[in-house]
Amino acid sequence: MSRQRSRSRSLAIQALYQWQMAGQDVGAIINHFMIEQDAKKFDTDYFSELVRGVPARLGELDLALASCIDRALESVDPVERAILRLGAYELMEHPEIPYRVVINEAVELAKTLARNRAIAMSTGFSTRPRVPCVRWRRRPGADRTVLCRFPNLT
Repeated sequence: MSRQRSRSRSLAIQALYQWQMAGQDVGAIINHFMIEQDAKKFDTDYFSELVRGVPARLGELDLALASCIDRALESVDPVERAILRLGAYELMEHPEIPYRVVINEAVELAKTLARNRAIAMSTGFSTRPRVPCVRWRRRPGADRTVLCRFPNLT
């Protein structure tokens, strides 16, 4: 399942990039990927959720990311921006996935897909003291998502 999830994230970045650049309908993009890709090699449900979820929560994701990066989000390379948004979405929507896994997957995607690897690896998901790592999760019994900070990642 782990390889399938990783492949789903990689394909989701490509789909989100397409959505950002062309402004195509998310459903059409998902259908295109389902036709073009071997569905046995990735988690199709997870891929669909990611590609639908990021645009649906775009404002909230961008607001959360704005406090974590040192420049305007619009000035970040589109591939890197898609990686940051996807990682933020996973941190917010999937508390069952350890935050270290989400961060590691984002860094690996940046190494593979981002044009400027140095910027991609230092932007957003950082453990530097001046940019605290944040984790979004649902409190038991709560109906909304809350921000939780993890100042110490050891």
